[in-house]
Amino acid sequence: MSASVAAGSIASPPAAVRRRRLVIWVASGVLLFALGLAGLTLGDAPISPANALAALFGGGDGGTRLIVVGWRLPRVVLGAVIGAMLALAGALFQVVTRNPLGSPDILGFSAGAYTGALLVMIGGTVSTFALSAGAIGGGIASAALVFALVAWRGATGTRLIIVGIALTAMLGAVNTMIELAADDVVARSAAIWGAGSLNGIDGRWMPVLVTTLVLGAVATAWLRPALTLYELGEDRAASLGVRPVRLRIAAMVIGVVLLAITIAAAGPIAFVALAAPQIARRLWRSGPMPFAASAMTGAVLLVLSDLLAMRLFAPTMLPTGLVTIGIGGLYLAWMLSGANRRRR
Repeated sequence: MSASVAAGSIASPPAAVRRRRLVIWVASGVLLFALGLAGLTLGDAPISPANALAALFGGGDGGTRLIVVGWRLPRVVLGAVIGAMLALAGALFQVVTRNPLGSPDILGFSAGAYTGALLVMIGGTVSTFALSAGAIGGGIASAALVFALVAWRGATGTRLIIVGIALTAMLGAVNTMIELAADDVVARSAAIWGAGSLNGIDGRWMPVLVTTLVLGAVATAWLRPALTLYELGEDRAASLGVRPVRLRIAAMVIGVVLLAITIAAAGPIAFVALAAPQIARRLWRSGPMPFAASAMTGAVLLVLSDLLAMRLFAPTMLPTGLVTIGIGGLYLAWMLSGANRRRR
């Protein structure tokens, strides 16, 4: 039996669940559009929703089109794309580790990708290609190190997470040492970028991010039947034709690339990869990991967080990563307290 056929026989939700999912898809789309429109209209130069929509289609005066299309639209679109990429990466890692805490923030991959991009930045290069290559190299190196450290005892979820937490702490110290060794201007830029923010992100990242998201989504869709079986257990998946080791490696590489490109563009934005897949799973009431719903949830979360970062203390704009840390911290506390209640 092929993995796709076997997975297809598993996924057969009742009609009520399918209707619920359709309603949530529509509601999520409307919410994302509303948040995006708020991002286009709110700011130091307020613009009415009607004028903002007109500017998107080439209407209105030149100043309005410059503000809406030239300045605000790229930030809104890139926020949604980065949120979707982070959520997709988190969903892949959580399936591979079979643990809701198995996100790249906790496993050390975000810290590794940040280290790679930081080394490139300290070296004096800030080009899109160099930052992307540095982040991907750092992310893959940290993933390889984590799996090498746990390989002799089996790469189970809990062991991976413990080793990942240790690696995150060590890489955090390394990153601090690198920043302290740099000159003041570079160190200040690296510290601001390291907080994770969409402030200052520009359109040069648009083709890189959109292309990576599309390729990552296609690759994830291709792996989805096997990943669905993998969630049932490694032995059962193997008996149905899945090769667990190859599947883990492929999923981890896709996840690291998705994660690393977002870090190169906007710095490490925490907790979206952790929270979005689990929120999507609860909202959509899905047994297997809902990858597309996770991406939609991540897009909504990051656009909302960025809007809060821009407007909470206006005219001062906070790094988006600070808002996601606040939201993610509350989510993590809620999730851990729920787990404790279930164990009692």
